[in-house]
Amino acid sequence: MKLTRRNFLLSLAGGLVGINLTPLPWKLMDDISIWTQNWPWVPVPERGRFYHEKSVCTLCQGGCGIKIRKVDGVKDDRAVKIEGREDFPVNRGGICPIGAGGLQLLYDESLRFTSPMKRAGLRGSGNFLNISWDEALEILAKRIIDLRQKGSPEKIVAIDGNRKGSTVSLLIERLMKAIGSPNYIRVPDMEDTYSVACILMCGREYPLSFDLENSDYILSFGCGLIDGWLSPGRVISAWSMWHGELKEKVKVVQIDSRASDTASKATEWIAIKPGTETALALGLCHVIVKEGIYDRDFVKRWTFGFEDWIDEKGNIHMGFKNMVLKRYDPEKVSEITGVPASRIVSVAREFAKARAPVAIFGREKGDLPGSTYEYMAILALNALVGSINRPGGILLQDPVPLKSLPEVPLDRIAKEGLKRRRIDRAGEKEAPFTHSLIYRLSEEINRSKRSPVELLLVFSANPSYTLPDGGEFKKALRKIPFIVSFSPFKDETALMSDLILPDHTYLEKMDEVVWPKGIQYPAYLLSKQAVKPVYNTRHCGDVIIELAKRIGLSKAFPWRSFEDVVKYRAKGLYEAKGRVSWNGEPPWKIKRVSSDYRSFDEMWEKLKDGGLWYKPSDVYGKYEFMTPSKRFEFFSQTLMNYKDSLKDMGIKEEGDVAFMPHFEEEDYPEDYPYRMVIYEMINLSSSWIPSPPFVYKTIFDNQLLKDENFADINPKTAKELGIKQGDRILLTSPSGKIKLRANLTHIARPGCVYVALGFGHTGYDEFIKGKGENPNWIVWGKRDPISGYKIWWSVPVKISKA
Repeated sequence: MKLTRRNFLLSLAGGLVGINLTPLPWKLMDDISIWTQNWPWVPVPERGRFYHEKSVCTLCQGGCGIKIRKVDGVKDDRAVKIEGREDFPVNRGGICPIGAGGLQLLYDESLRFTSPMKRAGLRGSGNFLNISWDEALEILAKRIIDLRQKGSPEKIVAIDGNRKGSTVSLLIERLMKAIGSPNYIRVPDMEDTYSVACILMCGREYPLSFDLENSDYILSFGCGLIDGWLSPGRVISAWSMWHGELKEKVKVVQIDSRASDTASKATEWIAIKPGTETALALGLCHVIVKEGIYDRDFVKRWTFGFEDWIDEKGNIHMGFKNMVLKRYDPEKVSEITGVPASRIVSVAREFAKARAPVAIFGREKGDLPGSTYEYMAILALNALVGSINRPGGILLQDPVPLKSLPEVPLDRIAKEGLKRRRIDRAGEKEAPFTHSLIYRLSEEINRSKRSPVELLLVFSANPSYTLPDGGEFKKALRKIPFIVSFSPFKDETALMSDLILPDHTYLEKMDEVVWPKGIQYPAYLLSKQAVKPVYNTRHCGDVIIELAKRIGLSKAFPWRSFEDVVKYRAKGLYEAKGRVSWNGEPPWKIKRVSSDYRSFDEMWEKLKDGGLWYKPSDVYGKYEFMTPSKRFEFFSQTLMNYKDSLKDMGIKEEGDVAFMPHFEEEDYPEDYPYRMVIYEMINLSSSWIPSPPFVYKTIFDNQLLKDENFADINPKTAKELGIKQGDRILLTSPSGKIKLRANLTHIARPGCVYVALGFGHTGYDEFIKGKGENPNWIVWGKRDPISGYKIWWSVPVKISKA
């Protein structure tokens, strides 16, 4: 056979067919596979008997029950998988992507600080030297003692990202009191806005409780119900129940400017102009009042300020009824919100006539502060239809009955220090109802020639990344002489620190969730040490107790360990006679439970093993408002007491309307014609906890491509700007600029651009840092006029091609 081109190709093809018909290539592939699996750096599954350790996930305040799959007999107590617990009433087996990937937060050494460290290079360089725990504690104790001896304890500031009321949070606040500093500052949260609204309309703070499982009509003002809202496992479980188990289907109406996953899967989606939700809530109130379909008995017996009223001096005041009828008819509200007037009327009628309706708030995941007037308007909407302390509504309940810690004994230095003015001015004229304002902290530092803060302690927080201040907080950090981080992770704020005292991660320690966010029954959840600490870290609570003793404050901290403090507080649970085991019956259906323990020690051991204490809600049909009128107040007399501070607070409205929920138009700069709207994703962390690197595999190419993230833009808006799919664009606000790629999609409202939180890190490891831009960098510094907290949700921007 001659070697022609045709014969050569035939022989080549025949050879390929022949080789593949022989076992040779398959044998070679098998051998190569075995060989590569034996390389020492290739991870190999552990060998041994599998078993499960039950615990509670504390990565967020949702309180999902988890089970950690472990390998018996392995030297390092190896955990290999995290799953949801079916025997837990909060999530009933569900778990979010971040919780499922939690093992990476445990074992990824490049994410974590592996021992105490002190800075070795320039601040922010990330260069640290390992030191012993004894040296680290001595360094910090000496600085605190020096400042106290100089009579300047107020120059010590603590920033706390733990949930209010948790034991760690109480210990941090207690340490600051014992030292003598009034500057205990919390990272703001959606519950802070809710608390202010409750103080003004109900008389005091209440735990956030929505009786979703008993409702038949959910009116959601931007809540990302299946996008990670409040307690993701609980809400997704409820969503499944609404659409499967129940004979009577539940209607979910989502009010959102973007066609989010929740909006797309809701029964009905109402597309609204961002930032106008208050007006829509009041427009719904207008229809309900005008047509007389409100709950007349509840309004008459249990509310104040619905009708016009006369005060003790004989002055006539406008009531809520008169105000909404005059100002918020559907046609006017339609012009403000972009929602058709006919739809406002139909939704109002459906909501008022439902058996158990509830209007809920807390946008996206429900972690960030909101508008106080918006929350007040939604509370008023619930009150109109009687959905307060009724099945399916909002429940106003007492806190979890934990035992209070004893009063802090104060020495002379502490007493003098606590008399001094707070750096952030919280509680003063501009924000009389707010306990702390972290934004003011950075403003005061940056405007001062010399930092008023000498020592900053940061707990479970990453304000350099999470605050919407255009980098002002990071700028302030450069002026503070000494910064201490207690973070287990190499986050942006920790990398700016001088000393690291690393906490355990959540699987390595006992921790708690005091009332999982939003659930309708009192519950206390306790996690346990599911694995032995992987590195040379310590429980933050134990470190605080030891530090207090080193600086001579042992009288204020009589406990040996964090567990002792938790056990001390748990005595209140024993006295309240709840239950620590779940029999499978949903707690929202139970009217009463019998205690399943005979002594405190028995309850404590069961609590540590199962991680759950609960009892059913007992507030249905009961009303104990703590307002001046002892009723729910449509017209807030508490707010009226501060009428001389309205301008200081930033309230534009004057007269009686200022003391009721109302809509105030935002003053946006005319040369910024578009609106940037922030959104959150269930598979991406936007808090101080890093996203497990695994979750980046779940992010689509039109959300993140290599190291660039995307902004969602409506095709109509893009066409006006000459922008095509994938183009690089520049978003410019009065606070700064960020560069992204454009994703043209009809889920975006025309005139708006949508950017996800969670990208743009400069800390953590190679899988997280440098991925996209952080929209917090350009969030404009608008503040809520009552609470003083900054507002994320509608930012004026220019859009241009980069």
